[in-house]
Order: sequence, then C-alpha cells, then structure tokens
Amino acid sequence: MGGRQPEVGVLGAHRALSRKRPAVRLAAAVVAAVLLAGCTGDTGDTNGPSDPDRTATGSAAPTPAPTARAVPAPKVGSCHRLTYAQAVAPTAPEGSVPCAQPHTSITYAAGALDDVVRGHLVAVDSARVQEQVARTCPRELQGFLGGTPDDLRLSMLRPIWFTPTVEQSDEGARWYRCDVIEVTAGKRLVPLGRDLRGALGRTDDRERYAMCGTAAPDAASFRRVPCAEPHTWRAISVVDLPDGAYPGTDAVRDAGQAPCEDAGRDVAADPLSFTWGYEWPTREQWAAGQTYGRCWAPD
Repeated sequence: MGGRQPEVGVLGAHRALSRKRPAVRLAAAVVAAVLLAGCTGDTGDTNGPSDPDRTATGSAAPTPAPTARAVPAPKVGSCHRLTYAQAVAPTAPEGSVPCAQPHTSITYAAGALDDVVRGHLVAVDSARVQEQVARTCPRELQGFLGGTPDDLRLSMLRPIWFTPTVEQSDEGARWYRCDVIEVTAGKRLVPLGRDLRGALGRTDDRERYAMCGTAAPDAASFRRVPCAEPHTWRAISVVDLPDGAYPGTDAVRDAGQAPCEDAGRDVAADPLSFTWGYEWPTREQWAAGQTYGRCWAPD
C-alpha cells in the first residue's frame, strides 16, 4: 500500500564551456492517493428517549441501534465530481453525475473483494483486502487508458480506489472501485474529458494529460501541471530502475544522470548547449511502486 508521493527532484545542466555540477532541489511530486476503508462510526447511546408509555414492570421500550444502509456496487464508466479532499478521504461519497457534465473522476474498474481466507471472512479494512485493491487498480489503469507504460508515467493521470466502510461491509457490501483522476499543483483536481478510455493512445489526449512544469525543477516557482496549461518545462522520458529492494539514494540518483543528459540532448535545439533535469524516487515512493525516475527538459 502506498500514500502520497513525497517530494523528489534534481536539476542537471549541460552547457557549452561549462562544467557546473547539477543543482539539487526538492520538487513537488504528483499525488497518488491510496485509499483505506473508513473506520466505524460512533453509534452513541442505543437507548431511546424517555417514553411515557411504559410496561407494567416500568421498563422503557428500547430504540433499535441505527444500521448502515447498503451502498450499491459501483458502475464502471460512471463519472463523479470529487474534490481533492473527497478523493483522499477514506470512503467515496455516493452518487455520480452525467459524464457530459463537469467531473473530476471516472470509474474505470470495479469488482468483488476477495475477503475469504480458508473459509473465514476477513475485515474490509484488513491489510489483505486493502493490498488486493492497491495492486488491482493501478494494474488495470494502463489497459483502460491505452498507450504505453511510459505514456502513463509521463502523464498527470493517476488511480485512486475505494472500498466500503466497515458498516457497509457488515451490511453485505463486497465491492471495490477504481477511479482515475488528474491532480495538479495546489492539490487541485482537473476536470476530465468525457471519455478517457484509450486516451493515452490518442495524440491529442496524450498531450492534454502530459506532465509539465511551470519553471525549471530547481526553481522556487516550479509547479507540476498538465501540459495543456501554461508551462516552460516538460517530463520527456522515463529511467527504468531494477526491481527489488530500494538500492539507495546514491544508486537511483546516479542511474539517471547519463540517460537524462542524453534525453535532454535529443530534444535540444543545440546539442552543445542545453539543460536537462532528472527526478528519482525516494524510498517511500519505491515502496509504493514508483521504481523509475523521470527526465525533464525545457519545452
């Protein structure tokens, strides 16, 4: 399971007649939310208020404890107008909006939880159940969006997922829901297109959702934004790193220097004087599944 991506970043430069070392800064990273099931609510006192109509023995008739109402299973293809706070909340608000109206998330996958182990039902908020959804939703996003794995890594589109609350699970809810969102600087969800199925396989949509920056990654004014918004830098390529345990900061930093310098040269107007950037994963990001770095260049 993972959480918000922590801050990472490095800016490198290669200029004619210059041997300056790359300048380092921490840059705001794209949010990738991993949602947990909600906690049980406080039902309060289960007894009703004072009742004048008592039995012969003087005992008051109890008021039944409130129970959760079952929530319908999610519908793939439904659209939702979520705020950032709702996107990172433990549970999703009910309801949807027509996809022709403004919306900030689309449900691209849904299914039944595998919550039975050796004949015993496990809790919806257990590590086993939550890890199942945390594996499934990111894996299915690529098939929904199309394009290549690098197209997704260089985009602003990210998966979020929801499971029922404990109360809803007690009422029989056994579903999970995967949504895609586009989150930008300032913890803001960007309105999505009407249909994202296959979007990263289409040139215009791939550009719309591509990852850019408002300034060089080492600038205080750097903000990560979709390339459809005003920008001056672009994420141009991905540096794949070996699977396994986190190799350490020095190893992941050094692994991207040469590839990103080459990538920056390839897109530069002058191959003898150009600037490039490299962003590598932290240990926390690595544990959340980001086992790659990104190369940046002025756009």
